[in-house]
Amino acid sequence: MPSLIVLAAGMGSRYGGLKQIDPMGPNGETVLDYSVYDAIRAGFDRVIFVIREDFADAFREGIGARFAGKIRVDYAFQKLDDLPAPFTPPEGRSKPWGTTHAVRAARHLIDGPFAVINADDFYGRDAYARAAGFLADISADTCALIAYPLENTLSDHGQVNRGICGVSAEGLLESVEEFVKIGREADGRVTGEGLDGVRSEIPASAPASMNFWLFPAEFVQDLEGEFMEFLGKHFGMTGESYIPTVVDSLIRKGKTSCRAITTSSSWFGVTYAEDKDHVVKAIADLIAAGEYPNSLGD
Repeated sequence: MPSLIVLAAGMGSRYGGLKQIDPMGPNGETVLDYSVYDAIRAGFDRVIFVIREDFADAFREGIGARFAGKIRVDYAFQKLDDLPAPFTPPEGRSKPWGTTHAVRAARHLIDGPFAVINADDFYGRDAYARAAGFLADISADTCALIAYPLENTLSDHGQVNRGICGVSAEGLLESVEEFVKIGREADGRVTGEGLDGVRSEIPASAPASMNFWLFPAEFVQDLEGEFMEFLGKHFGMTGESYIPTVVDSLIRKGKTSCRAITTSSSWFGVTYAEDKDHVVKAIADLIAAGEYPNSLGD
């Protein structure tokens, strides 16, 4: 049975608080409640929350306790100094090392195929069903992602970061290019800034990675090697390693093939405080359509 790794260590600096614990549903449900609910009914039997140690108690009480008796729950702490030898954090650095570092924090708990999601993103029922189906028959040299059209992942209230996917006619991921500061221009075009600092137009229909990844247990070893390579090149005060960049590198090296799985689910998330009203309405609409019960305990 697959595990679900939930990246929940972000403090939500732009949003201003522990957005992972903010209620969105009619009975105080959080986005995470819906994520775990969808995962359980898709066949996941374990959830691993990657969190910051300094809000572990609040997270356990506000989130973890909700799933007692429903699914196995474990925790991994993303720590700034949890680095492979011989690296140690430079003096003065306070920010962790990105989503690669976050998944790596759970390395000692991973014992089978697993999915990776963001704590504050709503991925939808169909996405989890497709994820579980893929993981049930995954091989050591394959992986997958759940992809959404870029235009369906933008915020009306500020810029966002996304991994933009190149997909073959056979549905295989050929590349993932990380873009930051993505948003709509006044003329309707979507633009973003590549990691080279150059801003360019991105097709609105381009498949975007929303960090819903599907991996075999063996991926942990490949991730370690890629993270070591990153630290050797970009070690410093601000560098971060992203999962899409790791997967892109492994594809280019011929170490993995990655399927882009299209989902019929709607994606939405809270990047900025103003996004909350949209999420609350979207969840209410899904409940009205019969996708979810009014109370997840029903």
